[in-house]
Amino acid sequence: MTLSTLKQILLRLYNNYVKRYLNRLILALILSFTLAGGTAAIAWLLDPAVKKIFIEQDKTMALLIPFAIVLAFAVKGLSLYFARTITIRVGHEICKKLQIEMTSNILSSDAHTIESKHSGKYISHYLYDIGLVNSLVSTGVLNLMKDSLTLIVLVSLMFYQNWKLACFAIIMMPLAALVAKSLGKRIGKVTSQSAEISGTLSTYVSEIIKASRMIKIYQQEKFEFDKSEKILDMLKNKQIKMGFVMVRAQPIMEILTGIIIAGFIYYTGIMVASGEIEINNFFSFLTAMMLAYQPIRSLATMNMAFYQGAAAAERVFGIIDTKSSIKQIDNLPDLKINKGIIEYKNVNYAYPKTKDHAIKNINMKIEGNTTAALVGHSGAGKSTIINLLPRFFDVAGGEICIDKQNIADITLSSLRKNISLVSQDIILFDDTVKANILYANHNATDEQFKTACNYAAATEFIEKFPESYNTIIGENGIRLSGGQKQRISIARAILKGASIILLDEATSSLDADSEEKVQNAIINLTKNKTTLVIAHRLSTIIRANKIIVLHNGEVVDIGTHSELLNKSGVYKNLYSKQIATN
Repeated sequence: MTLSTLKQILLRLYNNYVKRYLNRLILALILSFTLAGGTAAIAWLLDPAVKKIFIEQDKTMALLIPFAIVLAFAVKGLSLYFARTITIRVGHEICKKLQIEMTSNILSSDAHTIESKHSGKYISHYLYDIGLVNSLVSTGVLNLMKDSLTLIVLVSLMFYQNWKLACFAIIMMPLAALVAKSLGKRIGKVTSQSAEISGTLSTYVSEIIKASRMIKIYQQEKFEFDKSEKILDMLKNKQIKMGFVMVRAQPIMEILTGIIIAGFIYYTGIMVASGEIEINNFFSFLTAMMLAYQPIRSLATMNMAFYQGAAAAERVFGIIDTKSSIKQIDNLPDLKINKGIIEYKNVNYAYPKTKDHAIKNINMKIEGNTTAALVGHSGAGKSTIINLLPRFFDVAGGEICIDKQNIADITLSSLRKNISLVSQDIILFDDTVKANILYANHNATDEQFKTACNYAAATEFIEKFPESYNTIIGENGIRLSGGQKQRISIARAILKGASIILLDEATSSLDADSEEKVQNAIINLTKNKTTLVIAHRLSTIIRANKIIVLHNGEVVDIGTHSELLNKSGVYKNLYSKQIATN
């Protein structure tokens, strides 16, 4: 990370996030002044302490000076406590705002943007990177304020006591700055590499949890263990390297400190012998100098923390700044459903980073309150056509209309409000059965909820659960069978009450008994609705009002089942193969 990039990121952090908490940080700055004053007071009090207590043996001062020292330590401790409390709260509030913005961006992104990055990477940004940004704001900013002020106050005290000794003592400061500058650039690079590996690890852990049964049945535990060990080794090596870079300054600073102190003692000894300085001044000055070296060491390594935090912020900003390909224009009208007629007019689409079109010149019309089925070999473009309708991604050419309204010219919310999707890849949350169904409509009445469950043929098996509708179904419904998952998904779609239904291989992975129950549920779902179906089993769409045959991303035939058997070679081939295998 270059210095200019670092400045840009830190400036963005300040303008967009830190600036709104400026009043709190000013209070922390005032407390840092108090802290610095308390530190300087401790050093200054040693002068009269040595002179009055040990040399002159003043009994009154023997009581007052220790009390003053305790008071100085108390002021220092309380100031640090309240300053840290402020910056910790500010840091967490800023990180919450960053996480909210990341979440908002993810929720509004198009499907390709989300799917191009593994969930483990997102988790790494949410946790690892946000933690580094938090450290930068809550710890780095406070340390910068308190250490800088403490150093200024202590150096001022040193010059007040003896300018010659002060000049000698501060020789170390430019050397510390050089050490910090040389190490700061390296720490940013190493931190970025470490974050990348942490993301890879999160991805891997997510995958082995989901694939635990497959790993066991294929007896690949040893393979996965070795794979995890390699990833962990890479992470360990990067973290060790990062640690080495961060501590590399320590021995240099300690050696420099030793040289300076040794030289200081020698030089002060000469001054004491000549009567230029008294022994009590020596102890006070030495204390001030020793106390000053702590903020110097802290400041010397501080820019490494800034590079770390800035590198993490850069990755977080990368998520926040990612623009969705779904174009949304303000002040568009809402979709108005009349008959629910869907039309694809010369629709083209190519997936990002590919030259070949997934679909080409798609022209088809689905009448309202009818069922149309999409059939074709794998890769024919069926899923692409389905995904374009709710605008999971936008067409590259042509237009899609609902009741003669171009879906690009209406609000996205009103479009999706009128569409329900039931897929073979059922998404369920680790929550109750009821919560998963109500996800479609949180304001549904009990009567509406029960009706949806009945229509989906789900009531019977749900009420057999130990806690009925309040049963926790586990991550992605792991405690349910395939047919039960699908019927809960259908109940959810029924509860939404959308005018257009999309069915994506909804029964492809079910056994005969479950398929029959799900098919009955689908009949209830699609009654008096415009329905677009992707069918794996052609037997399930024989009675569809219209069957659209796709091949290599193009519509090659349209008709009913009987019509296509007579005129479509592609459909006849598909149907014959399935009949032969059944």
